[in-house]
Amino acid sequence: MTYILTMSEFVNIYEAKSRLSHWLEEAQAGREVVICKRNKPVALLTSIHQPGQAKRHIGMAKGSFSVPSSFFDPLPEDLSALFEGREP
Repeated sequence: MTYILTMSEFVNIYEAKSRLSHWLEEAQAGREVVICKRNKPVALLTSIHQPGQAKRHIGMAKGSFSVPSSFFDPLPEDLSALFEGREP
C-alpha cells in the first residue's frame, strides 16, 4: 500500500486571485490549495494527473491494412475542381 502525503495550504479568495500563478505552481508540485471564503473552505485546487504517453515506433501498423491500387488513380474532374477552387 502506498500513501502520498501532501501538504495543504489555506488561502482566502483575494490571495488566490492575486497570486493564482503561484498557487497553480504549488498545486502542480503536488500540494493541495484550499480556497476559503470568510475562513470557510469552499474549493480545493489540486493537480490533474497527466498520464504518460507511450512512444510510438515507426512501422507499428505494418501488415494491419493495405492501400488499394485505386488510391493512386487520378481524381474525377469535378472533385479535382473543388480541391483547386474551380467550379466543377
